[in-house]
This record gives sequence, structure tokens and C-alpha cells, in this order.
Amino acid sequence: MRVGSDFAARQLIGTSMKKTVAKSGKRKGRSVPARSVVLTHSNAGPIRVGIVGCGNVMDSAYMPILDKLRYQGLVQITGVSHTSLDRCRPVLKRWSIPKYFSSYHSLCKAPNVDLVLVLTSMKQHGEIALSALRAGKHVFVEKPMAVSLEEAGQLVAESQTSAGYLVSAPFVILSPTFQIIRDRVHAGDIGKVCLARGRYGWAGPDWSAWFYKAGGGPIFDLAVYNITSLTGILGPAKRVMAMTGTAQPTRVVNGEEIAVEVEDNAQIILDFGDAVFATVTSGFTMQKYRSPGLELYGTKGTIQMLGDDWGPEGYELWQNSVGAWQRYYETDPQWRWTSGLPHLIDCIRKKERPLVAPEHAYHVLEIMLAAQASGRSGRAQEIRSTFAIESGGISHRTLEAAHRVHDANRE
Repeated sequence: MRVGSDFAARQLIGTSMKKTVAKSGKRKGRSVPARSVVLTHSNAGPIRVGIVGCGNVMDSAYMPILDKLRYQGLVQITGVSHTSLDRCRPVLKRWSIPKYFSSYHSLCKAPNVDLVLVLTSMKQHGEIALSALRAGKHVFVEKPMAVSLEEAGQLVAESQTSAGYLVSAPFVILSPTFQIIRDRVHAGDIGKVCLARGRYGWAGPDWSAWFYKAGGGPIFDLAVYNITSLTGILGPAKRVMAMTGTAQPTRVVNGEEIAVEVEDNAQIILDFGDAVFATVTSGFTMQKYRSPGLELYGTKGTIQMLGDDWGPEGYELWQNSVGAWQRYYETDPQWRWTSGLPHLIDCIRKKERPLVAPEHAYHVLEIMLAAQASGRSGRAQEIRSTFAIESGGISHRTLEAAHRVHDANRE
């Protein structure tokens, strides 16, 4: 599909619909050709990585993965870019990163960079990812892909013709437990889904003020996971309503009290059509919880993910025909919320399109912006974009032999 400058009108169809999903009230979509231009890469050599943003997420979450991939000879780290070299020096030294780029522009244009990781504050995601795509790089961007539909529309349009792949967090649809739940729902194991629920929240960050400023907040930072999961199972949403507010008008960040400029508390309702509704509970207002991360209620049963959708711990299934709860332990205890990075590396090496589609990320962003607008106006918001649900083509049900799981930390 060739997308022009009117993309921000927000009518979006997935780049490739290998199958039409007809269950659970999901929309049908038309097939469109996959991108024909792919950045070539030799399977023999490592993928050269450049990183924009040297904060906590880069240092504690992604560098351990990259270091392992580097040890395996799959990647090499060309360099990083950050707002301050002085603040970045300890990270450069700790991870033996050879080069510091003074700007993300120079990193994106570097000929010895194949893949750009965008790990900055959320408000910067869109412009940096777009610069990298236009330079012909593969792009991995943390969630959300952008904070405006205009920027996100430019990203998806550019990804249609760019030489590189574009993937955006979160990567919840890659977990085997998610895929088992999705496949069971689509197979009709709980009948027609009528209601669903997601929840994710915590007390809130105390290390960066941008979480509480425009372009931040728990909807972009936390609710994005549940919205991605629910739409990944039920398909595109058609309408959104929300109640949002600022429950704690001030926060303490790095020892200083700051004013909260965005909503920190949200209840979001999604309408999928055909009387299928879902709610998402999220906020920097939840201290602890003990409940399933996702729940789906059907006409013949219930299925619920244990743990969080970004850190699943198996699932439970109720079927009226069985008359008892069935507990399934986590099939892949080593799965992590950062799994999108090794997935992208693998796709680049194999020249296969990633399962994480930019169109899905765009749809999720539209829902989040609509939730914010609904919370402020008190009115329901129509959702115009759509996307295609695609599976990996394999069944993860074969991994459910829990008695074979011996050590979650084994290699």
C-alpha cells in the first residue's frame, strides 16, 4: 500500500493481511502487497547497532540483551547518542561502547549503523525514528512510536517505502502465553467474547520528571500494554470512552517536588463493535495488586492471563463444558518484555517481516489519544484506523508441557 500525505486522516489498513479474522466481532480487511524494498544484510556479519538515549531503559533493560547478542557475534555496537556526554560516560565505559555521537542526526546517517534503537523520552520518539527511517535504517523504537497521530502517520507512511523495518514497543503479542490465549479465543474455546479487562499500574517513577509532563503519563507508559494486548486479540477498536484525572497533583522526583501536568489515573472503555466491550485500568496510582493481567469473558467460558501481559505467568481457563478451572503454567519463563529486539535482529538476518506491525502501533496510539480526549471532554471518541491481526504461523500449544520446565534460568 502506497500511503500519501493524507495518511494523517487516520484511515489505515495493515500492510499484509494473510488471513481474514472473522471471530469475536473482528473486522475483515483487504489484502495489500508487502514492502518490496528491504535493507540487505549479510547473514555472516553482525548487525551494526546505534543507540539514541542512554537512560535507565537502555542501561538496565536493553544493554544486557545487546551484550549477549554481541558475545554471540550477532550484533556489534557502533555507538550511542545522548543529550550529554558527561552523563553518558559511565554507560560507555560499563558496556565498552566505542563511540559517542554528538547528535542523533549524525548517528542515523552513519554508514556503519544498520539498526537504530530509539530509547529516549517518549516525546522524542517520533522525530528520531523518522530520521532513522529516512536514512534507510532499521528502527526499533520504545513505546509509544510517537505522541501525535501526525508524527505516527509519517512513520507508518515512511515504513512502507523505507529500506529498513520499523518496530515499536510494546511486544506483548510475541509472548507464547499471549499467542496461546489469542489462538484459544480465535478457536472459540470460550465462545463469543463479550467482555474483557486489562490492568497495569504502579506508584509511578521518581527518577525523571518527563513522565509527568506533556507527552508522558501512565496512558502512554502503562495502559499501552493492555491496549496492545486487547486489540491484538479482539482486533481493532471502534470507539473509546474514558475517565481520566490527576489524582496526585504533585510528585517527588529526584528529591524535588514537581507539579504533575498530565493525567495520572485512568479508566478506559473500548468498544469493539457487536456488543464486545473491554476496560483498561491504569495509573501511577496503584501500589500493588494480585489479580490477572488480562481477562476475557465469553459465552462458553473465561480465559485469564496470570501475572502481567508484559511478564506473563501462565493462564487459567474456565469452560462450561469442563466445569472446572484449568491452570496452565508459563510455557516460557525466560520470555521478557524486551523480546522485540532479538525478534527484530532475527528478522533482519532472515530477511523476514517482523510480526510487530507499525499499523498496530498507530491504532494503539489513536486509542490512547482518544482516551485522553474523552477524559477531558466526557464524550466518546470514534476510532478510524484499523490493522490486521497476524500470527506467527506456528502453534505454541505444544509448549504447554509444564512438567518439562525445569529451570527458568537455564540456557
